Amino acid sequence: MSRQVLALALLIGLLGCNRAPTEAARCEPASSAMLEVRVDERLLAFLSRARAAHHAADLAEGTGDRAAAIRALEAVTHGARPSMSPEVGEVLADVHARLGELRSEQGDHDGAAREVGEGLALVPGTSYFRGHLFEVRGRIEERRMEAARARGDEALAASARAEALASFDEAMRIQDAVIRAAPEPSAPAASDR
Repeated sequence: MSRQVLALALLIGLLGCNRAPTEAARCEPASSAMLEVRVDERLLAFLSRARAAHHAADLAEGTGDRAAAIRALEAVTHGARPSMSPEVGEVLADVHARLGELRSEQGDHDGAAREVGEGLALVPGTSYFRGHLFEVRGRIEERRMEAARARGDEALAASARAEALASFDEAMRIQDAVIRAAPEPSAPAASDR
């Protein structure tokens, strides 16, 4: 995001440059109204905290401490946040997806499903994040199925298997829609290669 703001500021500044045919090249700053670029410091701080929490969770997982990884990520879902925006919703949805994975790996399938449900409430439209949450839901149900089979509960295993398949189908449907709707990235110009 900060690169976008910087690029916008540079572009706006360049718009103030002009070259008069009778004078030496001259560059005057654009009007102050054009240069006013507001950076949402609260959003940047929230995004930074989320990245730091993911790094802390990575380190905790590296030593097998899933409880510490969960605590690090809960600092994002339970902590201060800026006003809800698409970016905030997407970051929170992503954190809920990871919390769902961690809880499921610990055998807390109901807690994992709650995390996914909270994430889905934050990203109601067709997006990568919503599709990813359905993918995670499928993995949670897959783990629930395996645990039920290990206990000999074939009815629960069959139900969890059906939920896993439905979730994976929904994830694929959503991601297919995202792929079809997203514009193709432009190929780099020959001079950029």
